[in-house]
This record gives sequence, C-alpha cells and structure tokens, in this order.
Amino acid sequence: MVLLAATLSVSMIAGCGSKGDNNTDTTKTESKQDSDQEAADKVAKLIDDIYVQERTDKTDEQCKAAKEAWDALTDAQKELVEGENADPDYFGRDTGDASKDDPLNADEIGENEILVVSFGTSFNDSRATDIGGIEKAVQAAYPDWSVRRAFTAQIIINHVQARDGEKIDNVDQALQRAVDNGVKNLVVQPTHLMHGAEYDELTAALEGYKDKFESVKIAEPLLGEVGADATVINADKAAVAEAITAEAVKDAGFDSLDAVKEDGTAFVFMGHGTSHTAKVSYSQMQTQMEQLGYDNVFIGTVEGEPEDTSCEAVIEKLKEAGYKKVILRPLMVVAGDHANNDMAGDDDDSWKSQFEASGAFDSIDTQIAGLGEIQAIQQLYVAHTQAAIDAE
Repeated sequence: MVLLAATLSVSMIAGCGSKGDNNTDTTKTESKQDSDQEAADKVAKLIDDIYVQERTDKTDEQCKAAKEAWDALTDAQKELVEGENADPDYFGRDTGDASKDDPLNADEIGENEILVVSFGTSFNDSRATDIGGIEKAVQAAYPDWSVRRAFTAQIIINHVQARDGEKIDNVDQALQRAVDNGVKNLVVQPTHLMHGAEYDELTAALEGYKDKFESVKIAEPLLGEVGADATVINADKAAVAEAITAEAVKDAGFDSLDAVKEDGTAFVFMGHGTSHTAKVSYSQMQTQMEQLGYDNVFIGTVEGEPEDTSCEAVIEKLKEAGYKKVILRPLMVVAGDHANNDMAGDDDDSWKSQFEASGAFDSIDTQIAGLGEIQAIQQLYVAHTQAAIDAE
C-alpha cells in the first residue's frame, strides 16, 4: 500500500508539472504571435504613411524608415503586414530589376528640355520598357534637346523610392529642376491616354511656371482631342487602333485580324476608365474599331466608366456576337498593377476570372504588355512632341 501511494504521488506530481509546461508553452506561443503581429503592424503603418499623394519634407526619411523596418522582419512577420494600403507585396513582390530603369533626373539640362510626364508605375520592368521606351524614342528623335522624366503619382514615386532607392521627380520637382538649370524652352509631353483629370492637373501645374521660361508648350496626349460625342474620331485614334490591334494579332500568333475572327476569337482592350468628361474617348475608340472593320475588337474599362465598357457589359457584347475565345490586353501605357491584377489576376474580381466565371467562353488568354513598348505608339508621341515644338 505504501508503495502504491508513493507511485500515485509521483504520477500526480508529474502530471501537474506537464500541465504547467503546456501552459507555459502556450503563453510563449501567444506572446511570440503578438510580438510578430506588432512588428508587422509597425511596418504596415510606415507603408500607409508614405502611401499618400503629397510629398513633404519628411518623405525621404519616411521611405527609408519603412524599408529598414521591412528588412528587419522575418519572413513569417512579412506575411502578416496588412494595413489600409499596405500588404506583403508592397516590398515583397518581384517586378523586375530597377537598375535597368533611368529616372532621367540629371542636371546640366541645357536651354532646351522635353519633359515627359507619366502617371507612373511601380512595376520595374514596365517602367523601363513602356515609359522608358517612349522617353528613349523622344530622345532619339530630338538629340539636341534634353529629355527628362516626371510622374504625377506621388504614391508611386514613394513606392519606388522606398523599395528600390530610385528617386523620380514629381511634376513640381521636375519643373523646379528645369528652372534651376536655366532651361529656356520647355516642351511637356504627357504620356496620358486622353485629356482627362491627369492632363488637366498637369496643365494647371504648368500655369505657375510659365513666367520662368521663355517658352512653355504642352503636347497632345496619345488620343488627341476628345470630341463632343462617341461618334467623333480622329487620325490619332485611328493610328492607335491600328497599332495596338496589329500588335495584339502578332502576339497571338496570327497572320491577320481576319484569321483571328475566323478562329472565333475576340480581342478586348481594357483601359482604366474615368468619371471625367473625357471618358467618351473610350466610346470613340470603340467607334474607331468598328469603322476600321475590326468587328472582333472591343473596348472595356476597369472602372466601368462609360457604363457600356464595364466587364459585365463587354462579356454580354461578346456573347451576343458569338465569340468563344477571348484575348485580354491592356489599353494602358504601362502593363502595371491594373494589367497584372485587375485584368490577368487570379482573384474573383479580375477580368480573366469574371470571363471564366461566365461560362460562355472556351478559352480566355491574356497579353500583358503596355502601349509604351509598341514602336508605332512611341512614334505617335514623337509626332505630338514635334507638333508642340512647331506650334507658334
């Protein structure tokens, strides 16, 4: 009996000790999780602080702090980063080699400058190929002028600076750089698609600098003048329609658009969309496609503005026309976030996913390529720059 009692006592003591260890382990695990989340939340806050459309005296310091804090996280902690705009992809996504891009922010500009103004993109490969492609084409056409860059999206400028250490001028910085360098003749070439909100803001910004130069001229955006309604088209829209369709046909491996049509395939070019009155430009591009006889080419927009360019509306148009195969391609200067995520992404709300979910098509393919890499598009910008230079 004594031996049995002793055995039971030892067993009870061992059991109590095991339970205590389990509680300790659980506490340690919870403490580690709390610590990891706290570290991730700190980085998320730092990212949200620079996800803003205004540059301040603290921006450079904030970009540096955000990257240093991200680099200090473990891989597990990085996956926990989530804020109002922050996520693990902000620093973690591989978008190509930033060193291949030239921010074109050097001084010693000279008296004549062409400032190429873009919305911008944080996708390194697209920035170098699409925006850089246009800039290089303009520089090659005008070797006696200095070509410089500005982005209108400070959010993107901050993203690139924080992640890659590449500093890109915003419009005010670029204009002040021109003033400081003694530029006399300034031509601004926007890479924007149309006379939309971005173009209006750029024009307004230039007003404050006009007396700083002997001459300031702003060139047309890609699609030229807007026009009053959906029936109004012009030579610029025709040239763009022909160029982008020809490129899409080639990339799809067909000899002609007729061959694409015979295959039962339709192209859908996805633009951004806008609530600005310039949104009629998308309807005009659809009219232009029709007048060129491109019956199997459709125009859509991420924002669904105009309404008949929404994903749902475009799907219905293709179903009614009887096309069973679809190729999606961006109607955007750069193949950045919209092209990779909103168009070709795997989320349920991407265009590719919505087309698949409709069950109306045998295949849905995507071509992730920006307008800026198409040589014919580059030359349209060059022509617009020349027209601005020649303008009295």
